[in-house]
Order: sequence, then structure tokens, then C-alpha cells
Amino acid sequence: MKTALQRLGFLAAAALVLGLAGTPAAPPSLNEHAVMSVLWYQTSAEMRAISHQTFQFARLLIDEYDAKNPKSSRGRAVVVDVDETVLDNSPHSAKMILEDKAFPFAWTEWVNRAEAEALPGSVEFLNYAVSKGYDVFYVTNRQAPEEYAGTARNLQLRGFPQADSVHILLKTTESSKKARRDRIRKTHDIVLLIGDNLNDHASVFEKKSIQKRMEEVDRLRAEFGTRYLVLPNPMYGEWEGAVYGYQWGASAEEKDRMRKEALKSF
Repeated sequence: MKTALQRLGFLAAAALVLGLAGTPAAPPSLNEHAVMSVLWYQTSAEMRAISHQTFQFARLLIDEYDAKNPKSSRGRAVVVDVDETVLDNSPHSAKMILEDKAFPFAWTEWVNRAEAEALPGSVEFLNYAVSKGYDVFYVTNRQAPEEYAGTARNLQLRGFPQADSVHILLKTTESSKKARRDRIRKTHDIVLLIGDNLNDHASVFEKKSIQKRMEEVDRLRAEFGTRYLVLPNPMYGEWEGAVYGYQWGASAEEKDRMRKEALKSF
């Protein structure tokens, strides 16, 4: 009897193992890889410190510029991105994680709720810049016209200056911000460009490989900390597109593979 029971147990265990082996693996979550990035953005005091540091440094830079450059008939401008530069949209990223959805899930809804918080130090700096005679331009790839009202209301609710149709330049037909920056340059000297994506600063970074983006940073190194200020965004951005070879439509499995292949180990 004992032997028969042992055999029965062995057969049951074998069936279980074979059954599990035949079960297809669950596909990777769309956003599990982003959990730590969003947690860092939302919970780290380091993130707040970097934000304060950036905008404090920006104040020093425009003071230095004004001291060295006499006033002219042309205006002076600070150009900022909106998302993850002056407004914190990490709650939207968190929602995509928790509901296992991909962008643009609920994005326009989030924009029109006008609930994004200001990044630490951003409101104070931009109001200081305006008090010094600068114009502030918000050059964002939020979509015109459907996301203008929510964007303007959100900026105004947080106390940002010049949050109006003259100074908020949304995306219309193209993602590149070059044409909008060139429009500003017709009437203003752009003293500072602040963003979380290198595309916010210059078009040379657009649609480039990881290596080419690195090379362009090195080529333009004198601009960083003098005219270009970069805020951290580990949640999404052009850097992620470069990892995927800009194949944004790749499957979750393919993206998971490409992320791991891009890692450097020893």
C-alpha cells in the first residue's frame, strides 16, 4: 500500500510539473519597469533637492547675464518645457502603472483636471525672471487646441506668470520645438532653456541613437550650466525612445528585451 501511495504521489507531482511547464508565461507588465522611477520621482528628497538646486542656479545665471549684457531693444526670454519641468505629472504615470495601461491612456483627462503640482522652486524662479523684465515662454508638446485650457488653468492655479495664449506654445503639427523656439528668437534673446528632455534645448538631439545623443552632449558641453539646464526625468522621454530605436509600437515583450539588452554589466 505504501508503495502504491508513493507511486500515486510521484505521478501527481509529475503531472503538476508538466502542467506548469506547459502553461505559457504571463506577458510582462506594460509598466512594471517604471515603478522604481515613479517612486523615486514622487518620494525621494533628492528629487526635490535637484529641482530647488536647478531653479536657484537659474536665478544666478540670469543675474550674471544681466550684469554682463547691457539692455537692448530686444526682449529677454526664459524658455521652459511644461511636463516634468514646471509641472509634476507623476500621478498620471502612477495611474498607468496601477491600471497596466500605455500612454496616452487618460492623458488629456489628466491635463484637463489641472491638478499637477509645481516642481519645487519653479514658480519662484519664473516670477523672479518676470520681475527682472524677462518674458517666460512655455514650449510644450501638449496638444493644441484640446489641451490648452487645462494647461493654462493648471499653470495659473499654481501661480506661474504669463500663463496665457501668447506665452504658452503647444504642439500643433510637429513634435519638434525648433520652429517655436525660432519664433521666440525673432523678438527675444533666449537666455535660458530649461527642460527634462534634451529636445527641449536643441533639435540636434531629436531621433538620434543612444551613442549619437551622448556625442551631441559632449559637443555642446559648454552650453550645459550656462544656457541649458536639465531636470531629471527617469519616467519617460527621448532617452527611452533611443533605447527602443524609436519603435514605440513594439510589444511589451520586445521592449522588455531591448531594455535588458541596453544594460551594461560585467
